[in-house]
Amino acid sequence: MAFIDTPKDPEFFEQNRAPAGHVPNFVTTFAARPAVYEAWKQLNGAIKESMDLRRYELATLAAASALKSSYCCLAHGQVLADKFYTSEEVAALVSEPANDPVDRAVMAFARKVALSADTVTQDDVEALKALGLTDTDVLDVVLAAAARSFFSKTLDATGTPPDAAFNGLPETLRTALTVGRPIHSG
Repeated sequence: MAFIDTPKDPEFFEQNRAPAGHVPNFVTTFAARPAVYEAWKQLNGAIKESMDLRRYELATLAAASALKSSYCCLAHGQVLADKFYTSEEVAALVSEPANDPVDRAVMAFARKVALSADTVTQDDVEALKALGLTDTDVLDVVLAAAARSFFSKTLDATGTPPDAAFNGLPETLRTALTVGRPIHSG
């Protein structure tokens, strides 16, 4: 499992059980700091609420793949495959630019924010605005990518593997989205 031992808190686990019924590995990791996990849920919820869901998921997938976070790529790639694209299309988004110019720019910008935010320039922002994004839209992409950096790095630095439930994804999708740590065997 993870590199660290955390309290086994049945009440915390029950409160944070996934809709599918299992306790996600990241919940186990955050059991040592439930207040941090609650703050994360509130922050991430506020960011997600302000954005179009597809754009949020694209920005998040881009940041997660740049950070080599299998857990976050699998989770957000699954949402994209369930709601917006085919599994093959999502698998391609990990290594190939999106077909839509706005999506392509948003994903490239989110990757840049995740990997080297200090190199973002006014020209980068203006390029997004030239495609129709507002200043607030740009901020939303920054927030999604920066928040993903916190969560992805926390999971990877603690050795938290992606849930075994991701083994149920189509093989092509699962393979493309496993960009870092392998899926937990169960």
